[in-house]
Amino acid sequence: AGMDGTAIENFVCVLFNVSFMNCTWHVSRTASGDTQYFLYWKAPGKEDFTGCQNYIKDDCGRHTGCTFQNVTIGSKTAHFLVNGSRSGQKIQSYQEKIMLYQIEKLTPPLNVTVNCAEASHSCEIRWQPPRTSHVEKPSCFKYEIDIEKQ
Repeated sequence: AGMDGTAIENFVCVLFNVSFMNCTWHVSRTASGDTQYFLYWKAPGKEDFTGCQNYIKDDCGRHTGCTFQNVTIGSKTAHFLVNGSRSGQKIQSYQEKIMLYQIEKLTPPLNVTVNCAEASHSCEIRWQPPRTSHVEKPSCFKYEIDIEKQ
């Protein structure tokens, strides 16, 4: 339902610092100043959709994103729905399903230590895996080390 071209565009969500999620979007090309959008999502394993409690707004006061805390990733799909209204007219809704682990930006490795032996001209570098809420095996990570000679 709703007029063609009124749905949001460029919907993107990113998980960071283990349990925080930002979702953002662009208002439609045909959006007037009184257009307002509302985000609902259903977390993996939950029965009901939850509305956004912390909107990001543009200069016109329109909702263009939402921030979430205490997000649990799991291995299942989350469902997102953005609908809206303007002057009593219906806006096309936007729906997307996202595997949350695919949008997580990992923290850097933890407790990085470097021990160099001048006599042997060698260094030992150690670290612990980044914090994450869904990866249980350290062997799942791949690392790249960029060494710059000074």
